[in-house]
Amino acid sequence: MLEVRDLHVYYGEIHALKGISFDVSAGEIVTLLGNNGAGKTTTLKTLSGLLTPRRGDVRLDGASLLGAPPHGIVASGITHVPEGRRIFNRLTVVENLEMGAYIRSDRGVAPDMERVFGVFPRLKERRTQIAGTLSGGEQQMLAIGRALMAKPRLLLLDEPSMGLAPVLVEQIFETVQTINGQGVTVLLVEQNAAMALSIAMRGYVLETGRIALAGPAAELAGNPDVRRAYLGEA
Repeated sequence: MLEVRDLHVYYGEIHALKGISFDVSAGEIVTLLGNNGAGKTTTLKTLSGLLTPRRGDVRLDGASLLGAPPHGIVASGITHVPEGRRIFNRLTVVENLEMGAYIRSDRGVAPDMERVFGVFPRLKERRTQIAGTLSGGEQQMLAIGRALMAKPRLLLLDEPSMGLAPVLVEQIFETVQTINGQGVTVLLVEQNAAMALSIAMRGYVLETGRIALAGPAAELAGNPDVRRAYLGEA
């Protein structure tokens, strides 16, 4: 489905991604792990067209996405839930969800909104509430719901558990599994490595812009280096 090949991305003279390559197959949950500054968020921003690589290629179903604007990448089937949620604070819940469907002109928008409310019943209860007054967990639900309104085939999730209470973290990850079960492929960036590996099929570990390790999630979870660096074990 998604093929990333020899991707090099710079911030000015800073070489942020140094030739990373990886794949995401249809139907998978794949996680990118790594410490702050490893290049995880840069990778997702490049995949969604917010950053332009200096070298390399990104292909979706064999078609290159290089040079495509962000709205064109959304139209191709990729949506991005950014770190920090980035909802429209002054709009209502419903208006935020409608913004997620801005590229669509079909008649399925209203039924899809009801499906989002089925995944996130709390959003339905707060459908007329101003988004900026929602709790952190509700805002994360809204950010994911907004991305789903574009009917993605591949969902990019950047730190969905950030700043949330443990009970809400579990709920968000259960929801990610539900979304995946409905046919949406997921590429997940997450600091909570244990939780990410518990729901992912495969994973990649980034270190200073390079992929240091890759493999099945269970294999990475059992790797001593991963356990020491990301799972808090001595």
